[in-house]
Amino acid sequence: MIWLFISTGLFLGWSLGANHAVNVFGTAVVSRMVKFKVAATVAGIFVILGAVFSGAGASRTLTELGAVNELAGCFTVALAVALAVTWMTGLELPVSTSQAVVGGIVGWNLFTGSPTDMASLSKIVSTWVVCPLLSAIFAYGLYESATFVIRRSRLHILHLDAYTRIGLLVVGAFASYTLGANNIGNVMGMFVAASPFENLDVFHMFSFSGTQQLFLIGGIAIAIGIFTYSYKVMVTVSDQLFKITPLAGLIVVLAESLVLFLFASEGLEAWLIGHGLPSIPLVPLSSTQVVIGAVIGVGFAKRGRGINYRVLGRIAIGWITAPVAACSISFVALFIVQNVFEQKVVHLVPYKITPDVVRALTKEGIPPGPLAKLSGRPFLGSANFRQALRGQQRWTENQLFLIFSYSELDTIRVDSALVPRVFASAPLSAGQAEAVKKLHRRLFVHRWQVVQSLVDSCDEWKPRSGRGTEILNKELKQRRELLFTAFRIQR
Repeated sequence: MIWLFISTGLFLGWSLGANHAVNVFGTAVVSRMVKFKVAATVAGIFVILGAVFSGAGASRTLTELGAVNELAGCFTVALAVALAVTWMTGLELPVSTSQAVVGGIVGWNLFTGSPTDMASLSKIVSTWVVCPLLSAIFAYGLYESATFVIRRSRLHILHLDAYTRIGLLVVGAFASYTLGANNIGNVMGMFVAASPFENLDVFHMFSFSGTQQLFLIGGIAIAIGIFTYSYKVMVTVSDQLFKITPLAGLIVVLAESLVLFLFASEGLEAWLIGHGLPSIPLVPLSSTQVVIGAVIGVGFAKRGRGINYRVLGRIAIGWITAPVAACSISFVALFIVQNVFEQKVVHLVPYKITPDVVRALTKEGIPPGPLAKLSGRPFLGSANFRQALRGQQRWTENQLFLIFSYSELDTIRVDSALVPRVFASAPLSAGQAEAVKKLHRRLFVHRWQVVQSLVDSCDEWKPRSGRGTEILNKELKQRRELLFTAFRIQR
């Protein structure tokens, strides 16, 4: 059943590969500078490498948007997204898989009554506007610079042709790596919260995590999609939207690669923060939007000549339709799978508003009166809890997200003896370890209570504020999650 449920993720990966190979080697193949089989082989290898070794950063944002917590639910949401993407592929339109995935997860939130993290949603949606503009600016600048250098160097046309072919292969490999790193979250990100795989210790040399195993099979599915069904979509963007020369194609892929790399690299994020610079959010991007922004940038560098605005309009319609279609299909499919096929699509999480929860939420600006009326009553499942809250007052989605986060029951008993094993690769500081030791055998019913107790005992568990603290806070969050997993008694 595990492989049956994951099969829709593999189908989604195949759809992404079929639809997004154009963003990597489309112009090279259509201009006949690189043979399709060569391009597909290079793209397949590097997309797998990018997925396995650099895919974790961007995928976390999707998990924060909505954690699909049952394999049958993951199966259904991924199927809905794959159907939406395949439909657009059948129309020979490059569709935003990232937007379709967001639509599918929002559909799951609506079906289950789970609140949507509006901060994560706004972060993702903002990239739908920023990234095409950024890639257009990169492409414009790169094209102007390349043409200036070529004019000054006076290269023979045969030499220029040879350099362009090599450049298309090298940049295509880099683009494939960044495609796998940034978009594997779209394929397998929703399966992370319900991952069926355990960590593997390979010859006592390195650990191959369950998430990396998911990303490996997802990357293989993307590679198969590139080999089997990507050529038709290549023609739409690379030949119909704008008549791209080999040099322009090289610039487009390079601009796309740079943008995808910026929004997927945890190493770059750490470097920026370490040098006091603003960090770039790690978000799964729509590589289709990025590459079309780059195509438009090159078009404007050529003074706008040759851009087919009618095709651009059709593509924009696909971008709007994809998330709406995926959301609708996801909602209906979840209902059918749960009620017709009698599969458990959602793990019913228990909630309870305790006096401690009321006091904590009051500090967050939530009015205590409506919460006090529900204090002490247990609720099983997000839908039941949301309905009870709605009966007391009209809440914003942000308020609901806070209430759900604080009220979730998650029984945890601290066992400090497990700390050396849990943090073997990255040991806690002396202060952090001592704070955990002080809580030995303490029982908590909410995760935030554990965090608050650790913070009260040791400042090293306290999140920092100000510039340059993002990496530290991210590490603290990851360590807290490890503690919850190790000390959890029941979910």
